[in-house]
Amino acid sequence: MNNTAYCFENALNCMEKECPAPCRTILDHVVDGIITMDKDGMIAWFNRAAEQITGYSKEEVLGRPCRSIFQTDLCGTDACPLDQTLRQKKNISNLEVVITSKWGRQIPVSVSTAPIKDKEGKIVGAVETFRDLSIIKAYQMETEERYSFKNIVTNNARMLAILRHLKDLALSDSPILLSGESGTGKELLARAIHELSRRKEGPFIAVNCGALPETLIESELFGYRKGAFTDARHHKPGRFALAEGGTLFLDEIGDLPLDIQVKLLRVLENGEYQPLGSTETLKADVRIITATNKELFEQIRKGRFREDLFYRINVVQIEVPPLRQRREDIQLLIRHFLKRLNLKRQKGINGLSSAAEEVLLGYDYPGNIRELENILEYATIVCKSSQIEPRHFPLYLLRNKEEAPPPREATTPVDEPRQMEREELLLALKANRWNRQATASALGISRTTLWRKLRKFQIAS
Repeated sequence: MNNTAYCFENALNCMEKECPAPCRTILDHVVDGIITMDKDGMIAWFNRAAEQITGYSKEEVLGRPCRSIFQTDLCGTDACPLDQTLRQKKNISNLEVVITSKWGRQIPVSVSTAPIKDKEGKIVGAVETFRDLSIIKAYQMETEERYSFKNIVTNNARMLAILRHLKDLALSDSPILLSGESGTGKELLARAIHELSRRKEGPFIAVNCGALPETLIESELFGYRKGAFTDARHHKPGRFALAEGGTLFLDEIGDLPLDIQVKLLRVLENGEYQPLGSTETLKADVRIITATNKELFEQIRKGRFREDLFYRINVVQIEVPPLRQRREDIQLLIRHFLKRLNLKRQKGINGLSSAAEEVLLGYDYPGNIRELENILEYATIVCKSSQIEPRHFPLYLLRNKEEAPPPREATTPVDEPRQMEREELLLALKANRWNRQATASALGISRTTLWRKLRKFQIAS
């Protein structure tokens, strides 16, 4: 047995202040913080690394409750790792939490706990180790920044190839067509092109062509003159005028009516347009970027899109891959969105449990990056702890996984609230692969409570 292992085997001696000097020396030279606690959760021993990480001296903490030192979101809750070890006899491994140092600094740490037993096997306390993750987290942030460009987060080969050419494309005023499914980040790319271009000091104006009623599209794009129609009591500039000297981004260009396509073609060919109700021709100094989630060749075949306009806007085409084809980006995006959502909602969520991460990594995201962001925003709203669990996701996401095995016993009819509770329980079991301990932890309840619920709803697992 090595020296460190011997020290842990004899942790009870440390609690009883009978720790031999060689053991104290060894544990004081371990880089992880190590503390022992009695059965009431009072600190009995504190090594040198624990002093360095927390800022507290040994004399300041001995005899004090653990929660007064760590001050985490889990302290005082059923999810507290120390409570789970002392009360539920559970070993906790590598749980990431954020502690607050003596000087008020937030420090990410990885916590592991184990019970201390006497010779008769009775739990008389617990030992807790914690590792400072500050350097690792700083490296992760550096890595994220390395893979982040103008708010576009990626490590996907296709996306990186697009970004490598973006600056060269931006320096030209040629029209660019961004194609790809909804929610893939086409507007982010359009904004990045604008910010890299010579027009970056000018405005960036975005228009969703699919969101505007056909009767308003012409006036929105080209503006109108007083008296052009009944309610036109004054001149109003259109989006082309507002984008003068800058970039006009026309999203969902495939939804543009044919008569407006003709007018847009004129702008692209001659740089000229006429406001609604005017005979005056205006010049447009605007760089046009378009985007579509439709197959424009199919739209041309059906007579819904002009072929000549297609070749005008398609001088440079960039095809943006969907998220399901860039799965290496999912974890990067999760960290990116959580960082932003924590700031937005003033939360301290450190990450996802392995079960929650498995759910997100196994999903196909028909709504792409926008859907992932929405899922995480919902999770951060309902999550009250420092870690997101599967139960914090929208129900449709959990239903998307393979249906749970049917109960082995017939169920009795239940009313709607009971049915919803039963459904949530089944989803949690399914997400945690029918592991009772993991399910109980995910739901924030004890194994005993979980067992009672399983009996209540006649679910055999």
